[in-house]
Amino acid sequence: MSAEPLLSVRDLCVHFRTDRGIVKAVDGLSFDVAPGEVLGLVGESGSGKTVANLALLGLVPRPPAFYPRGEVRFAGQELLHASERVLRSVRGRRIAMIFQDPMTSLNPYLSVERQLTEVLELHERISRQAARIRAIDMLAKVGMPDPERRIDAFPHELSGGMRQRVMIAMALLCNPELLIADEPTTAVDVTVQAQVLELIRDLQRGSSMSVILVTHDLGVVAGMAHRIAVMYAGRIVETASTDALFTRPRHPYTQGLLASIPRMDTPRGQSLSPIPGLPPDLSNLPSGCPFRPRCSKAFADCEAAYPELTACGSDHLVRCFAAERGET
Repeated sequence: MSAEPLLSVRDLCVHFRTDRGIVKAVDGLSFDVAPGEVLGLVGESGSGKTVANLALLGLVPRPPAFYPRGEVRFAGQELLHASERVLRSVRGRRIAMIFQDPMTSLNPYLSVERQLTEVLELHERISRQAARIRAIDMLAKVGMPDPERRIDAFPHELSGGMRQRVMIAMALLCNPELLIADEPTTAVDVTVQAQVLELIRDLQRGSSMSVILVTHDLGVVAGMAHRIAVMYAGRIVETASTDALFTRPRHPYTQGLLASIPRMDTPRGQSLSPIPGLPPDLSNLPSGCPFRPRCSKAFADCEAAYPELTACGSDHLVRCFAAERGET
């Protein structure tokens, strides 16, 4: 992988003005994605994963959102404060996104053909007929059965797995350099989940495309990601290679996520260990570390200040005072 990141995010903040005050959905997020790398972005619902990735593409409405600070650079180009014209030239062509729910992301009034060919007509200036041929070919590549017939269907005429394949085909039509897959398996059953993940993995390995795989499920990223970043309350609390994170998680939140998922080596009858409590109110965060009220290893320092990301091994960073003291 290249030493120069394809995507560099520094101190990104995405806040919302609401009747309850300022909601800090993303609050100081920094990470890099190298060419050809798969980064897993993991955390509970409400941790800021989706908002952060929508902000990269300028898809968070302003207002009510605003960006107090931050920088997003893609292949050296600044995106966070870029014009809509610049963002339109990047979206779909160089950075593509698979949205969470294909039923609500696809336009119910337009056929699959129109929704796929529009991408090619806009970015590559090719004819409708040439775009249709490309779209059918891509549907075949993503495993759509009978693509010549399905391309004329409307979203409601397709199964959940077929709609997800349409979303993947749409994202890959222009051979993007970066694919953001936001919970790509949420709306499909377990069998289709495996097929979708295998499809994304095969397509990524066959190209130099980078991938940000957004999920709340560590099991999803285990076999796909080179590196994992764990988010909590709008910030990354731990990041490491996939092997290091699963072998030696250091943040209590990461440990809690791993303890709460089923394992093949868990003795029969043993209960899972859920993380106590609920995610914090992002408009009224507790003092110090926002995970403190749910953490069994918190002490006085955790209430007084929010720790910085600190190295605890080769390419392994953690935001935790207990980890710094070797107590996790």
